[in-house]
Amino acid sequence: QSSGSSGINAEYGVAYTKEGNGMIKVNGVPIDLLEPSALRYKVLEPILLLGKKRFEGVDIRIRVRGGGATARVYAIRQAISKSLVAYYQKFVDETSKKEIKDILLNYDKSMLVADPRRCEPKKFGGPGARAKYQKSYR
Repeated sequence: QSSGSSGINAEYGVAYTKEGNGMIKVNGVPIDLLEPSALRYKVLEPILLLGKKRFEGVDIRIRVRGGGATARVYAIRQAISKSLVAYYQKFVDETSKKEIKDILLNYDKSMLVADPRRCEPKKFGGPGARAKYQKSYR
């Protein structure tokens, strides 16, 4: 069993990969029934890029929580990609892992590399991190 995780700010996705028959579920729901349907192709990108053949021998269970719809979809797709790379490194061979990694990175770096941006803490003298209260002379 191998896992891959991802997340930007509020959302977090963890994928568990093990030997199986090609079943991919997100929070217990098959990936084909994922909502919103407009973003379903974004989640299926790693599968479409790498081909169904690479996913036939593995079962992937993904848990995702927090964040909005789009952020969740990106967390799921990153978790799928990372966990498949980890699975191939651990249980298959290094050359096929490198091949998968190169295909994913050439298509979209965000599939394997997490977004480093974080929320900046609020400071005094204003309502937010950078904005300052309006100044008045009268």
